[in-house]
Order: sequence, then structure tokens, then C-alpha cells
Amino acid sequence: MNYHYQYAKYEKVQAPAPEKDLKQVPLTDETMQERYKKVIGKMKENGLSTLVIYEDLEHGSNFEYLTGFLTRFEEGLLILHDDGQVYYLLGNENLKLIDHARLEGELVHIPHFSLPNQPMEPMKRFDELVTEDLIKSDKNVGVVGWKLFTGKSDAASKQFDVPHYIVKQFINLFGEEKVVNATDLFIGSEGVRTTNNANEVAHYEFGAALASKRMLKALDAIEIGKSEWELGGILNAYGQPNSVVTIAATGQRFEQANLYPSEKKVKLGDKLSLTVGYKGGLQSRGPIAVHDAKELPEKHQDYLDNVAKPYFTAVTAWLEQVHVGMKGRELYDVIDSVLPKEKFGWELNPGHLTADEEWMASPVSKSSETTLQSGMLFQVDIIPSVKGYPGVSVEGGIALADEALQEEIKKAYPDVWTRMEQRKTYVKEVLGINVHKDILLTGHATPYLRPFALNKEKAMVWRGNV
Repeated sequence: MNYHYQYAKYEKVQAPAPEKDLKQVPLTDETMQERYKKVIGKMKENGLSTLVIYEDLEHGSNFEYLTGFLTRFEEGLLILHDDGQVYYLLGNENLKLIDHARLEGELVHIPHFSLPNQPMEPMKRFDELVTEDLIKSDKNVGVVGWKLFTGKSDAASKQFDVPHYIVKQFINLFGEEKVVNATDLFIGSEGVRTTNNANEVAHYEFGAALASKRMLKALDAIEIGKSEWELGGILNAYGQPNSVVTIAATGQRFEQANLYPSEKKVKLGDKLSLTVGYKGGLQSRGPIAVHDAKELPEKHQDYLDNVAKPYFTAVTAWLEQVHVGMKGRELYDVIDSVLPKEKFGWELNPGHLTADEEWMASPVSKSSETTLQSGMLFQVDIIPSVKGYPGVSVEGGIALADEALQEEIKKAYPDVWTRMEQRKTYVKEVLGINVHKDILLTGHATPYLRPFALNKEKAMVWRGNV
């Protein structure tokens, strides 16, 4: 396929239909048991007799994967033995959640995991509460945080992103040799969380579709004089937890280090940045508040040719070429060949895994030998940075699925499957992109791109397949 920028066009096209009849799909008991069995199996493969999984609100997805909940504003530990023993170590205000946990276990009250200045009964030191009685130590003890430490100079198995007072106690009990970083068991190249079954795909599709729905609504609401508050209020929905800070920014971002929507109003010519994410997927856009290129400064009037069209071409190549069985380095090479990194300045991985958090990990890099598998949830995430020009973004989520997984989704979740098929039909018939058969779109907004925010009738399309 010849992915030349000349085939990317800016035309009057029908916008995607809004997401309809979205319903949350709960994780089944069977899925939760499958997750637990996968983790225990990986423990045994990796010579771990105990797994200690740390969490706080910002870094709790590996804990939540097994328990079904986060401890919100406290810390917590989930301790698994390879023989089936489970312990929950929880602070004052989360003791009640043990009755609702999706994985049965024994509760241990650790007041040290509570908020500052809360009651500390029983009045015991941390090392008197977290003892060797909680740990099966005939093999290694794996500690799970949320980082993989993949730098070439990192000794990954001996670096920990878990608070020092916790790691110190396990090292004091069992010695440095026995205590290892086991986060890769969850999110490494063969981690249990990197692939999803049909129930999990349907579960996460809700959040990805919700982000899509709210992004399309926010794009339609952009007008001169509209405030960041108003746009941010549209992006956030139903009281659902965001996987990233919601961005609704106009003009210069980060003024006085502010990360959040403010009273600032959209002005003609402003650069805009809109991002919203929920469990399962994120949508991001970076349009300019103009009707057409004539309203741009003279030095930016070739923005479409120099930024938007090359970028949209790369997104097209991603959606048409990425498939199950591809190596991570091959995906990287596809993007680098269409949108050369040296010229277009993208730095991060051109695609990463997502789930409960926005960025779980990424199998995509220049040298990655990781094979893309059925059940992976991806963000199509390429961030060009062309010197002297505003940016551009049409980030959104997809699922990789082979025929067997697609058939399972179709049979068990027909409403989800219908939405996925409708999205693919729209993208092919209206936007001109032949999405690969292994890719399921998890939101209607992907890859709908309006580079000029005030023109709501025109968007980028691909005409290379005509």
C-alpha cells in the first residue's frame, strides 16, 4: 500500500453517529476466577511462592485486576500464596470492602495504610503487623507495583516503586536475594493483563465508547467564547472515574502550572487540547479554533499539508496494517516509514496497551520482539511535534481480536458487536479507511479528525484506496 500524503484529503463528510444505548458490562465471576488462576500459574512459572501486590488510588490496577476494587484514598496490599492462601492488608476506612471483594481472603488491619493522623489501634509497629506469618517463603517473594524498569541500565528485578517502608520489611524478613520485582507478571511482554477475554473486551468497551461519545459532543460544542469549564463539563460523564486528568485547554496551556479546565474562553486562532479517558479507552483531539487555513497566521497556512495530512496518513496505516501476530518492532517500522520520526518529532511509543489505566505498558518499540496478540486493547497514539507548527491528535482505542474472539463477542454481547461493526462500516464507507479485519473499534470517534474546530462539516478522509 502506498501511504502518500496526497491521498489524505480534507473534505465535507458526515460525522460519526453518537454512541447509543451504552450499558456497563460487569466482569463475571468466571472472568475473575480466570484472572486469579492465570496469576497463580504465572507465580509457579516464575518460582514465586508469595506475591505481594501494592496499590494506592493512582497505582492500583494490578490489585483491582483480582479484587474488583480500589482502596480510593488509602494504601493496601494483596498477598497471594501459590497454595491458594489470600490476605488483604487494609487501612481503617477500607476494612468494610473485604465483604465485597471479588476474591475471597483473610483480612489484616494495617492502620499505617490509613490517612495521616487517623487512629492507629492496634498500637503496634508496622514490622509487628506485617510478619513472616503472612508470607510463604519456600521460594521467592514477588513484589508488584506498577513499573517495569525497562531501561538498559536498570536491574529490573531489584528495583521497586513500592514505598520503602514496605519493601524494607520484606527484605528484613527474607533477605535481598529472595525479594524481587514481579510487576512483569502482570504487564510485561507475557503479562496476564496484556490480553482480554470476550467479557473483558465488552466490559472495557463501555469506557472507551463513553469517551468517544463525550468527545464528539465536545467537538460539536466548540465555539468562540466557549469556556474551558464548559468543554470540560461535557467531556466528563455520569460520575465515572477518569483514567487521566481531563483536558479542556484553549490557547497557551499550563499557564501558572495549571493542568485543569479554567474560565478561559476560546478565541479565534487558539490551539485547543481536549482529552478524556475512562476505563478501557481514551479520546484526544488537538484542533485549531479556526474555520479554515486562511484564518491561521501566514506561517501556518500550510498546516494541513505539513502536519494534519501526514499524521492522518500514519493513523490510516496503523488501522489498515496492524494485526494479530505482528511484532512490536514491525508496528513501529510501519509508522516510522509513513511518518518518519526524524522529521515529525514523535518520541513516545506509537501505540500502547490500555485497560483500567490509560497507559498500562507498550509492546511497541524499535527493537520489540513482542508479538501482538488477540485480546490486546490498544490506544492508537502517535504524537507528532513538527517544529514551528501547532500539534494534531486523533487518539482513540481499538481491540485486537482473532476470529475466535470476535465470534465469542458476537455471540455473548451482540449489542457491543453491532456497535463495533457499525464503526468499521462508517470508517470504511465515509472516511475511506479499510480497517484490518483483526481490529475492532471501541469508539465511534476513532479516527474522526477535524483539524479546524470551527468547521464542523469537514474532516480528514483517506482516498488512497479508491
